[in-house]
Amino acid sequence: MNKDFFKNEPVNRLKGSNPKIGIRPTIDGRRKGVRESLEAQTMQMALNAAKYLTENLKHADGTSVECIIADSCIGGVAEAAMAAEKFKLNGVAVSLTVTPCWCYGSETIDMDPFMPKAIWGFNGTERPGAVYLAAALAGHTQKGLPAFGIYGHEVQDMGDNNIPSDIGEKLIRFAKAGLAIATMKGKSYLSIGSVSMGIAGSIVDDHFFKNYLGMRNEYVDMTEITRRIDENIFDRKEYEKALIWVKKYCKEGFDFNPLELQQSRQKKDENWEFVIKMTIIARDLMVGNPVLDDLGFGEEALGHNAIISGFQGQRQWTDHFPNGDFLEAILNSSFDWNGIRQPYLVATENDSLNAVVMLFGHLLTNTAQIFADVRTYWSPESVKRVTGYSLSGLAENGIIHLINSGSATLDGTGQEMLDGKPAMKPYWEIEESEAQKCLEVTTWYSASAEYFRGGGYSSNYLSKGGMPMTMSRINLVAGIGPVLQIAEGFSVELPAEVHEVIDNRTDKTWPTTWFAPILNGKGSFTDVYSVMAAWGANHCSASYGHIGADLITLASMLRIPVCMHNVDEEKIFRPSSWSAFGSDKEAQDYRSCANYGPLYK
Repeated sequence: MNKDFFKNEPVNRLKGSNPKIGIRPTIDGRRKGVRESLEAQTMQMALNAAKYLTENLKHADGTSVECIIADSCIGGVAEAAMAAEKFKLNGVAVSLTVTPCWCYGSETIDMDPFMPKAIWGFNGTERPGAVYLAAALAGHTQKGLPAFGIYGHEVQDMGDNNIPSDIGEKLIRFAKAGLAIATMKGKSYLSIGSVSMGIAGSIVDDHFFKNYLGMRNEYVDMTEITRRIDENIFDRKEYEKALIWVKKYCKEGFDFNPLELQQSRQKKDENWEFVIKMTIIARDLMVGNPVLDDLGFGEEALGHNAIISGFQGQRQWTDHFPNGDFLEAILNSSFDWNGIRQPYLVATENDSLNAVVMLFGHLLTNTAQIFADVRTYWSPESVKRVTGYSLSGLAENGIIHLINSGSATLDGTGQEMLDGKPAMKPYWEIEESEAQKCLEVTTWYSASAEYFRGGGYSSNYLSKGGMPMTMSRINLVAGIGPVLQIAEGFSVELPAEVHEVIDNRTDKTWPTTWFAPILNGKGSFTDVYSVMAAWGANHCSASYGHIGADLITLASMLRIPVCMHNVDEEKIFRPSSWSAFGSDKEAQDYRSCANYGPLYK
């Protein structure tokens, strides 16, 4: 085992326990024959659902997802109240009702207005589980409590304990989104600094975080970093360990700055020491560090319980101090001098809205996220004119250059492998050799002096092609509120000489992911140019995998409409009440979200 890349044990590093899934087996309450004949089958359905969910889901920190089953089948309001009390005492934050039979609709439903909820009605002919599903969903709709309906495509036999693939897909999609929402609730967004260069996303909107996400906002000035450096409010032993590790694994590249702007070797070495301290301190600001308590800094040891954060950097900081690229890139990665561990999520330029979609992607996939500028659309004609190369394959219709100053996760190199193909994996699946390869293909260049007068280091790498990826972005729209954009596609590779020509036209010290969105001939996805033109901001988060359907389900729970996506319509899974708001799915979404309002209003 490489002692520099050991795997950390799964641990919840935030205050508050991880949310659990509550399973509610509902039943026909009529005694003396009917209920008795259904008890075993109904409870077995709950046990099957719990087994399926716990075997197929983990929290983003690597700990196992737990399910809590009601003590008895729920035949009426008294037993519903008993189940609700058990769930309250056991940290349940997601509710799944299951039944193979008729039950008393509004008497048995979950009435918690903030808890994501779904009902699985068994598709069998012996008892009318589907009839209860329809009745209960109607009750939810009438009471203004959106719920997801899960109903199998094929009829099953009464004793069939298998979970068909279509049911399983919806169970997982619902549970992942519900757990993500519950995990966010009560946590913090930590703003380190303020507004960066007038970027609207870094104008942190308290209303959005509180009412839509159930989160709180925490703020510290960037001078808190210099205070902690000057007063040695960090773990010196960890710093010394980190410095050795960085010298061993973070290779420094050529200084492309003009000679008159280049810093001395001594200054560059001092910058390395400074940015390592910045990284440790930013992490401590997010989640705390018990070592600080031992050093006599009890307040600082607590942190801000931040599940996400942002660092302003430009320009007040970077005109004088080393930039935040190393801080952001290392924290956003699944490994550092402390081994392979869950990523910390830090948005560059304090773009809080991009931080949110980074969080969405992380909680849905358990993987690191690529923060990037949506920099340039390259048409096939432009590539041909500039390089003489004809785009082909996934890139044949054009590509989008995702690139930003060194904040992208090093997992984005694509050096992690899944079934022999480039991937980004949950940290507990990453091999020690894969973490090392991510570092080997990353070069740390002296920061571009024209952007970053204080110096520092920017990571540079090129993502491997062939990775399924999903771009996403939250934007705030006056008069509407938040809206979500989604674009599924693939990372692509260009010949080295072609990449070099194009890359040199922007900043060759920054990491690049070439992205080709999937086109479906509809709306913004008629061509690649339209995807670029319709993107609502300068930043995006890129997640591994095609997770657009999961994002749509998550957004519907939060009452955030989706304004742009290329997800197949049959994969879209929203609460059943959405169908009452018109026949067009996207119009339904806008009307439903406007009608129900923010989840935590």
